[in-house]
Amino acid sequence: FSMFEQAQIQEFKEAFTIMDQNRDGFIDKNDLRDTFAALGRLNVKQEEIDDMLKEAPGPINFTVFLTMFGEKLKGADPEETILNAFKVFDPEGKGTLKKEFVTEMLTTQADRFSAEEVSQMFQAFPPDVAGNLDYKNLVYVITHGEEKDQE
Repeated sequence: FSMFEQAQIQEFKEAFTIMDQNRDGFIDKNDLRDTFAALGRLNVKQEEIDDMLKEAPGPINFTVFLTMFGEKLKGADPEETILNAFKVFDPEGKGTLKKEFVTEMLTTQADRFSAEEVSQMFQAFPPDVAGNLDYKNLVYVITHGEEKDQE
């Protein structure tokens, strides 16, 4: 638990409470199905739910839930590391990259994105009218989970 700040633990507790639909202190198949339903996914396959539950070493109480998140987040790159990767392609430090350039890089280098993955990314992070991707905001969302307030 030492990897999380108190505020993060509180956020995980709130998420756990929301997911624990029957309020018994454990997340089970029915809780997951109800959570998916609340998010608008009504036809979740039983195998998908079973696979999620198999990731846990046993019944999912809050301690197990937090431990599982810790394991998932371990190895996630810190914000500065991800920003520096983008800055390699932005020597002028503008904070944006051309959509076409980002698409080419993502589809031709290293762990290549599919056309569908690129499309999903640009749906979630649309470029501005000039076709520029605000990578600083993208990195913030990747590492913090929500957009910065526009000032």
